[in-house]
Amino acid sequence: MAADPHCSGACACGAKPANQPVQPAAYAPLGEQVQSRSLFRSLFHIPGMDCAAEEQMIRLRLADAPVAAYAFDLPGRALTLDHGGDAGAILERLLPLGYGAELVESRPLDATTALLNANLDPASEQRVLIWLLAINATLFVIELSAGWWAHSAGLIADAMDMFADAAVYAVALYAVDRAARHKLTAARLSGGLQMLLAFGALAETARHMLTGAAPAGVAMVGIATLALAANIACLLLIYRHRHAGVHMRASYIFSANDVLANLGVIAAGLLVSWTASPWPDWIIGTLIGLLVLSGALRILRLR
Repeated sequence: MAADPHCSGACACGAKPANQPVQPAAYAPLGEQVQSRSLFRSLFHIPGMDCAAEEQMIRLRLADAPVAAYAFDLPGRALTLDHGGDAGAILERLLPLGYGAELVESRPLDATTALLNANLDPASEQRVLIWLLAINATLFVIELSAGWWAHSAGLIADAMDMFADAAVYAVALYAVDRAARHKLTAARLSGGLQMLLAFGALAETARHMLTGAAPAGVAMVGIATLALAANIACLLLIYRHRHAGVHMRASYIFSANDVLANLGVIAAGLLVSWTASPWPDWIIGTLIGLLVLSGALRILRLR
C-alpha cells in the first residue's frame, strides 16, 4: 500500500487509508505481535547504504518503529525487517535519510519461521563495536596530528571522516537498552559535532590554499596507508559476524567512503611528491570535507 506523500513519517502512522487501523508506535503492541506472530517480513532496496555507519543511522531512524528484527546486506544494498504494522510506515521513515529506499516486497510472517536475528550474541557484537570505535578514534587522533605536522589538508579531512564513523559507533553503544528519545538525542549530538568538524576541515583547506602551505607528500602516503590498514583490521574484526543481524551485518566489507578517502589521500600524496604542487592535497581535502558534511546532514535529518 503506497504511503501518502504528504505524510512526513515522523508520526509513524504510515499514512494508512481511513478503513485500516493505524498501528500504534509504542513497543507494547509489538511485543504482543511477536508472541502472536502477527508480523510481516519486508525487503527494502537501499542503494545509498554501503557502510556500517549508514547501518547505524538506519537503526536510529527506526528506533521507535515496531521492528522486531533486522538483517542488513551491504553488498546487495538490501535491508530485511520483521516488523508489525504496515511496511509503508517503515518506508516513510527511511526516505528522509536520503539513501534512496524502496520497498521490494512484504509478506506475513508465519509462526513456524524464526525471527531474523534469533541467534545473535549481543555481548560479542558489542565488544566488536567497542573495537571499531577504538580503532576509528585512534586513527582520528593520529591523522589529525600528522595532518597538522605535514601541512596536509587531505589528512586533516580524512581524520574528520574517521571521527564521523567513531561518532556513529559511539552513538550505537550509548543507545543500547535506552529509549528511542535518548538514541535520537545522541545521534543529533554526533551529527552536530560532525558538521562542526566538516566546516573545520573545509576552513583548514581554504587556509592552506590562501597561505600556499606545501604539504609533505611522503607523510601523506604513509599515514593514509596506515588508515587503510586500520580499515582492513576492522574488516577482520567483524568477519565472523558478517551474517548476523544486530549492529554487525553491514560491516563485513569495507566502508566505501572510508576506502575512497584513504585511496584519495594516498593518490594525492603521490601526486604532490611527483609534481611538487599542493593542489592534489587541497582538492582531496575539499572532497572529503564535503563527504563528512553530507554525512552530518543525514544524521541531523533524523526525527
